[in-house]
Amino acid sequence: LVILRAIEKNDLTLLRTWRNEENFKKHFREYLEISDLAQQKWYEDDANNNNRIIMFAIVDSNNSQLIGCCGLTYINWVHRNADFSFYMGKNFSYIDDEGYALEAAQLLLDFGFNQIGLKRIWTEIYEFDFLKNKFLNEIGFQLDGRLRSNYFYDGKWWDSLIYSLIVD
Repeated sequence: LVILRAIEKNDLTLLRTWRNEENFKKHFREYLEISDLAQQKWYEDDANNNNRIIMFAIVDSNNSQLIGCCGLTYINWVHRNADFSFYMGKNFSYIDDEGYALEAAQLLLDFGFNQIGLKRIWTEIYEFDFLKNKFLNEIGFQLDGRLRSNYFYDGKWWDSLIYSLIVD
């Protein structure tokens, strides 16, 4: 269903549109609007030149259409772990139920564990992110812990949930 490829400059406008969408943004640690200039700087400095970040465009294999974004961030090469960054932009679904997200996640996890040799891939979500919570459980992540009242959104404090997947 999907191919993971490098993010290209012509992907940036659509990625920024998705990233700034309120129903997406509330789920991200980086919660501020991203300007064109800030995204351009991220693309030049981090997406292509930072060995602690490996990002991919998620592309529909049938038509090469950009449908999402995923990657590994905060990569710690000594301790062999990284943060799992993931969202589907197709139809503003965030996490779809058509199999695109599942396959893209499996490709990213395979890359992380089998191609670059990570031991642990982790992520932080907020307790109101029921869709990502269900998705993480489906792909084998386990709840490691909870940071109480760690995120303020919509006039309320929410817990952060830390999930990880470890290979032996």
